[in-house]
Order: sequence, then structure tokens, then C-alpha cells
Amino acid sequence: MLGVIRSIRCVQLDPIAVVARSPHLVLGARVARFDPKHLDRLLWRERSVYEYWAHAASIVLAEDHPIHAWYMRRYLRDDGSGWNRRRLDWMAANARLKRSVLGQVRRDGPVLARRISGGLTGESWRSSGWTNERNVDRMLGFLWGSGAIMVAGREGIQKLWDLTERVLSPDAPGERLSDLEVTRRAVDRSLHGLGVGTPRQIKNHFTRDRYPELPRVLDEFERAGRIERVTVEDDGSTMPGTWYVHRDDIPLLDRIERGGWAPRTTMLSPFDNLIADRSRSELLFDLPYRMEIYVPKAQRRYGYYAMPVLDGDRFVALVDPAMDRAKGRLLVRGVHAAPQTEPTGEVWRSVAGAVGDLAARLGATQIELDGAAPAAFRTALR
Repeated sequence: MLGVIRSIRCVQLDPIAVVARSPHLVLGARVARFDPKHLDRLLWRERSVYEYWAHAASIVLAEDHPIHAWYMRRYLRDDGSGWNRRRLDWMAANARLKRSVLGQVRRDGPVLARRISGGLTGESWRSSGWTNERNVDRMLGFLWGSGAIMVAGREGIQKLWDLTERVLSPDAPGERLSDLEVTRRAVDRSLHGLGVGTPRQIKNHFTRDRYPELPRVLDEFERAGRIERVTVEDDGSTMPGTWYVHRDDIPLLDRIERGGWAPRTTMLSPFDNLIADRSRSELLFDLPYRMEIYVPKAQRRYGYYAMPVLDGDRFVALVDPAMDRAKGRLLVRGVHAAPQTEPTGEVWRSVAGAVGDLAARLGATQIELDGAAPAAFRTALR
């Protein structure tokens, strides 16, 4: 599992668990006999990974701590943006709350947010969303971003907070990286995770928008032979843009061309790294995927939590599942062919097999189809 996290570099977190927690879906799609307790062991016992902000709130590697620490040091600096200025002004107006929260975390940590008193608020946080007047939560989030505190465990989906020095592995490297060096490391990891990518895609991946010396590093890496330009073609047409591949991944391309790859069919979390950059997944895989959680039910095309189904190197379907934990059932609310595809009966059998694999991972004792689905899928699911 640690090797898989190293290959994709981060695993996005999300509170939506209509099927399962997203990290469990991401890792379950890649790790044979995945068991969530092994991820908990990496997080809370071995501390080889921890929760922080990558392209979104994610599980990241402790060995990458210098990359993330670079951002932590800049988190409370004025970068000229309106959001950053608002955050700094609010924290300054709530200096007493900050001291109080840190003091309670120091005294009681690991501690749940609801156990922390927010009575010293000088100015309430205002927003049009769920964070409105949730002052302790906002302060904890900002202290997390700055690296003062970390997530030390969880009770269900609720975070337990503690001081960073009590959470971060003592084996985590502690170098202070310059803008140039952090870009070098982040580009190296981002391109490995992508496999192939343009400068824009590299910038959007892993530590999104935190590549201060990107043009310089790409030029440096290319001149040194660390990355190489490639042409990406689709049905004889060359895709626009400058595309790079990491030098170390070229043998993998050769091995794939020689047949050294066993394709399979699996279902991906909506937050999987492969499709996190929606414009990239549409360009490379003809998958114009958008989550429909906030779309009115009558207007949904694929479903509330539609999971793209990857068959070999093509997306062939979208399946909308939900786990009924009380009855041990995996409900399938809808099955649709992916755009611009016409799956054969054999492909639908593979899709049904992927649904069965997901049900087995979740411990479901039965699969119940209660929505629209192609006849070939229905037949294969029996």
C-alpha cells in the first residue's frame, strides 16, 4: 500500500461516504486484498503518511514533508490575494482565540474539535456556506494549514487534533527547501504520478499551483535529460501542447508496448487522482466527467455518486452505487455507457465483475440493481 501511495503521491480525502471513504476506494482499486486497517496503521501507528493539503485535502507521505513544509511556512504570509488577506485579518482579530485553541490542543491533544471551547472569539467567521460562525473549526483549519497542528487520529470521520511535534514522524526529513528546490521535487513527483503531462497538468497535479519556478525547472530537467518531450497521438491526431515523460518511466512504456501489462476492469472514486483534473481526463480519455451531488435529482445524467469504470485503458461506463450498511447490500442505482462508447456484451460482463469486486471489498452480501441499466449488464450481474 505504501508503494501505491508513493506511485500516486497523495490520496484525496472527502467526507462523502455513500459507498465508502474515498481513500478506501482509491487504494482498493489498486491494492489486492485491501484492508482499511492497514491504512490506519500507516497513518496513526507507523506515521509514514499524514493528512495535509496536496491538490486537495489528502493523505500525503511523511518523506515528502519538506515539500509540504514549504507551503506551511508560506500559509500565513500575505501573498496579495483577497482570500489570504481575509484569513490573515481574521486570525489577527482573533489572536486570543488562536492562543486558546493552541493551549487546549497542547493540554488535551489528541482532542476533537467539539471539545475545544470557542468562547474567546473576537470576530465571527462569516461565509455563505457551512463554515459560517464555526470559529473553532476555522481556526483549527488555519492552524493545520500553517503546520502548527496535525490530525492525530479519527473517531469516525471526526478529526482528533494535536501539536505537529507530537504527530509528525521523527523520521520525517526536515530540510527547508528554497522555491527552486521545492519545484524540482514537486515536478519530479507530479510527472511520475501523471505518467505523461503538459506543464499545465503538472502544475495542477500533486501540490496544485505550488510550483514557483516551473518554467525554469522544466527547462533544467529537459536539458539534463531528466524528462523528455513526447508526442501524444489519438487515432492518428496529435494532441496539442508540450508533453513530457519522466526519464525513469520510459522503460515502462517499452514494457507496455511489448505486452508486459495485464489490463483489468475497476471502478474509480470520483476523487481518484487519475480523474482529479477533469479537463485532462476529458482530453486523454474522452471522459467529460462531472460529479452530480449538487445537481437536482431529475437533472442528473449519471447519478449522485457515479463511479467511472476503467476497462484496461478506456473508460467504458459509469455506475452509481450506494452501500446499505444496515442490510449489507450494495445498491446499484444506475448504469450507463461512458460517452462515445458502445460497450459489447463482454465489456458489460467485465463491468458487472468490477461491481462484484467492489461489493466484496465492502463486505456486501448481495447486490441489488434498482435503477436503469443495459440488458447485457443485468444479465451479467445475475
